[in-house]
Amino acid sequence: MSERAPEHSPEQLRELGFYTLAGHAASPRDLVDDVAVAERIGLGSVFISERFNTKDAPTLSGAAGALSTTLGVATAATNHNTRHPMVTATFAMTMHRLTEGRFALGLGRGIAPLFDVMGVPQVTMAQLTDVVGLLRRMWRGEMIFGHDGPAGRYPMLFLDPSYDDDIPVLLTVLGERTLEFAGGLVDGVVLHTFFTDETLATSVAAVRRGAERAGRDPDAVQIWSVLATVGDHLSEDLRLKKLVGRLATYLQGYGDLMVRVNGWDPAVLERFRADPMVASFPGAFDALATTEQLEHIATLLPDDWLAASATGSSEQCAARVAGQFDLGATGVILHGATPTELAPVVEAYRTVRTTTNSNPAEPANPGRPT
Repeated sequence: MSERAPEHSPEQLRELGFYTLAGHAASPRDLVDDVAVAERIGLGSVFISERFNTKDAPTLSGAAGALSTTLGVATAATNHNTRHPMVTATFAMTMHRLTEGRFALGLGRGIAPLFDVMGVPQVTMAQLTDVVGLLRRMWRGEMIFGHDGPAGRYPMLFLDPSYDDDIPVLLTVLGERTLEFAGGLVDGVVLHTFFTDETLATSVAAVRRGAERAGRDPDAVQIWSVLATVGDHLSEDLRLKKLVGRLATYLQGYGDLMVRVNGWDPAVLERFRADPMVASFPGAFDALATTEQLEHIATLLPDDWLAASATGSSEQCAARVAGQFDLGATGVILHGATPTELAPVVEAYRTVRTTTNSNPAEPANPGRPT
């Protein structure tokens, strides 16, 4: 069992975020407790990932925004190609006004094979550039006539001519080329779990480089590291699920990209895939694998692959979190655990924290400087 969250409301740690409904939560109503505990222990932002089951991003975002008063709220991520641009623009504007400025719209490229099955176009950089431009123009109150571009053909796009709003846009990214692209386009990036220290530093440099090339202030782009945070105060079977199960699931879906980005040995990935149990497994490891199966998978994964995480005592986890800022991250998403599970780590982090809230009078927003 995890330790109880403190009952007081300490200073908000705007540089820390979490994903709600971590680890295949049983019900979307778990978000209610996540938000309450997160605010009580002082986390800065809640990030909402989207899956086509019971994790609809607009619904969960609205709930998080209504239930909270201090948390920043962001989708990380939804996909622009599954909704009309006016629908996405309306969703973001509604959230922006509902939260009084605490919302950031996070987009991503998604999974190409899934889009093929759904019969929708795959996401390209040209589409992202086009759609982000359209969204920003609509939020500023523009009426757009006869648009014909990578994001589609639209006779008219508009919300309300009285609007003049600035809503931050985030992009979830992995590869160096996309990181440079994001640095030149969006307000912030969300990286990926199980990035090595070297990969994180390289990713930060790529984002800053892309911003400079686009004539933007490189320090203004927010960079969220995503750090699997699995302390020893959790049970061993839960730790296996959150570390081994989660990494193995990523390797199932896009292992080649993760191996390439981190500079890992592709031969290890091939051995992992060739394992009879792995090859015949009917779904996601972090959702369906038994403890015994996860123990077997652990023998297939090198220790240094799993070490790209925060583990050990709460104090050791907190030190690992703090180290992400030394590598250039401006925020850290404590991934794979609920706020209740994260409470001891957050408390320990306060003793090693070196950052401060730069704009305490402004509402927390994951797309703006903390």
